[in-house]
Amino acid sequence: MNASASALALLGGTPVIDAPLAPFRSIGEEEAQAAAQVVRGGVLSAYIGAAGEAFLGGPAVRAFEAKAAAYFGARHAIAVNSWTSGLIAAVAALGLEPGDEVITTPWTMAATATAILHNNAIPIFADIDPQTFNIDPAAVERLVTPRTRAILAADIFGLSADMRALRAIADCHGLKLLTDTAQSPGARYGSGFAGLFADIGGFSLNYHKHIHCGEGGILVTDDDRLAARLAMIRNHAEAVTTAQEASELAGMLGYNFRLGEIEAAIASVQLDRLEERVASRQRVAAQLNAGLAGLSGLRTPQVADGSTHVYYVYGMVLDTQQLGLSRERLLAALRAEGVPGLMNGYQNIHLLPLFRHKIAHGTTGFPWTASPRGDAITYAPGLCPVAEELHARSFLGLALCLCEYEPQDVDRVIEAFRKVWGQLDALRA
Repeated sequence: MNASASALALLGGTPVIDAPLAPFRSIGEEEAQAAAQVVRGGVLSAYIGAAGEAFLGGPAVRAFEAKAAAYFGARHAIAVNSWTSGLIAAVAALGLEPGDEVITTPWTMAATATAILHNNAIPIFADIDPQTFNIDPAAVERLVTPRTRAILAADIFGLSADMRALRAIADCHGLKLLTDTAQSPGARYGSGFAGLFADIGGFSLNYHKHIHCGEGGILVTDDDRLAARLAMIRNHAEAVTTAQEASELAGMLGYNFRLGEIEAAIASVQLDRLEERVASRQRVAAQLNAGLAGLSGLRTPQVADGSTHVYYVYGMVLDTQQLGLSRERLLAALRAEGVPGLMNGYQNIHLLPLFRHKIAHGTTGFPWTASPRGDAITYAPGLCPVAEELHARSFLGLALCLCEYEPQDVDRVIEAFRKVWGQLDALRA
């Protein structure tokens, strides 16, 4: 290898990866045929906002829901047009009052927390576990108040949260437990799938998730009453034909969260591929674990006993003090070598202006003004120190959802890491 090739690309050398890796694409001929069959049938949506079988959607939607329920081992699966819609519906199904509190994580997509605000409730942010990046049960326990009604966990990056501990807290305090498993479909937790150990869980079908239909989501629950409420919320909550149903709908607004027939048909084909997609990500992660082992100041993903990881993101932690380098300097070197999908931290939702300034509904501070302790609830730096430190200095992620990694591609990523780590003195200089 000549001197130019061996030098770091950031310092004038030749990058290890000199062409973009193939993007992740999972849509093929089977999906095209499934969509075409729906189009030829002429029924693209079959929902009716009134009592009757059509209230629950068309044949493709119903078939996909039955297939998803059987696959994940849930009593009910309810398809929605996006996972954001699914989160809003899940919180709405609990029947919260304005000013009620829901404890959630700062490390997730913003929709997890805004779903709480959409239902006029107040998000309370608990810090995360530095090993798994999931919500820390001990932090949750400390935040329970008489106003707390539920816990909304996120199974972040492909790994389930500690559901046994969270369930114990929920049961002790009479709380509902929800999970946002958008990034972790197919991950195992104990004897079942992640997302199935809550009162309501569910998965995203967004275009860069493990399986997708462009946009969509699947809610799962074993609770008959919650399933009925989810189905009503999805379709305008207009199916009121008896006094009992009218009572059930009290205080519950409905939406148009209905998944179309084309998307349901595509999602059904994609569900058949979930096991394959999970195995592919796990193969990539195992290769990375072996190839990055021994690099000083770098911790690769941790997987709790009894769980499996499906690696939406391959999350690492840097010891910048040991390395004597900032994360930004290392990221610049790795990016120059062509490593794709690098992440320098993850958003801390509690520090977004929406929460810092309490401007969710209008300008007067609602829903915080609906709580007697609303003024005492603040969102500021220091609220979630573990999450904040990881985001600011030490988290390093590889978004495995962006590329279709072949073994030779993973080898080049590993080579790039080892090249950078082999020339840390040059970076320090």
